[in-house]
Amino acid sequence: MRIIAAIVGLLLVGACARESAVERVEWPVMGTVGALQMKGGDAAKMIKEDAATVRETFSKIEKLLNAHDATSELSRLASADDAVILASCDDFVRPCYRAAFKFRDVTDGRFNPRWRGAKTLDLGAIAKGYAVDVASRQLKAKPGVKALIDLGGNLKAVGGDWMVAIAGSERMVTLKDGMACATSGEYFRGRHIRDGRSGAELKTKIFSVTVIHPDSAMIADALSTIMFILGKEKGDAFLKTHHPESTAIWLE
Repeated sequence: MRIIAAIVGLLLVGACARESAVERVEWPVMGTVGALQMKGGDAAKMIKEDAATVRETFSKIEKLLNAHDATSELSRLASADDAVILASCDDFVRPCYRAAFKFRDVTDGRFNPRWRGAKTLDLGAIAKGYAVDVASRQLKAKPGVKALIDLGGNLKAVGGDWMVAIAGSERMVTLKDGMACATSGEYFRGRHIRDGRSGAELKTKIFSVTVIHPDSAMIADALSTIMFILGKEKGDAFLKTHHPESTAIWLE
C-alpha cells in the first residue's frame, strides 16, 4: 500500500522569499526522493551537516522497514504476530509499527500493513511520514533551524513558515513550524493503493487527497491513504471522528 504523495513545486513567496535564499539538498532513498530545504542567514553553512543527519535517519529507517529486502527487520518479523513484533522490533521504529496496527484496527482493516496476507508486512503507507517526524525532532533540537523536510512529498516544517503548492491544482498551503502534510493519489503510479481487507484495487474517481496535520507527518501519511480508500464522504466522516485536528483537501 505504498503511496506517492502529490505535493510538489515547493515555493517561497512574500516575506519568505525576501528573508533569504533557500538552500536545497536531495538524494534517492526509500524508493523515492528525500530532500532538505533550509533558509535563514546560516542556511548555506548548516545544510550540509543537517542534510547528513536527515539522510542518516532516512537510511536507518529504510534498512529496518524495507519490505523489499529479505534481510530487513520488517521482513524477518513479518510472520510473527503483532505482540511479538512490538516486543522484538528495534526501539527506533516501534512507534511506526504500533501506529500501523492501530490504524488497521480503527479502519476495520481498510488500512492494513498485512494487506498481502497474514504473514506479510508492508509499512509503505506510513513509514515515510514516520521518518520525516524522526528527522524533524533531530533538527528541532538545533538552534536557529528553519527547514522543510521532504520524503516523497511527505512534508514537515521545522522553524519558519513554508508555502507549498499541491500538484494538480492552484491551491497553496502554508506549513507553519511543526505542521506536516501528505498526499495520496494514483495519477502518477496508476492503480496501487489497495483496500486492506481484500487487497483489491480501488474503484474511485478521486484524483488525490491531501491531509494537513498540526504536528505529525506519520499521521498525515496514514490518514491520506485511509481517506483515499474510504472516499470523500466516509473519509471526511472518519477524519472528523478520529482526527478533527487535521484538514483534508480533495481533488476529483
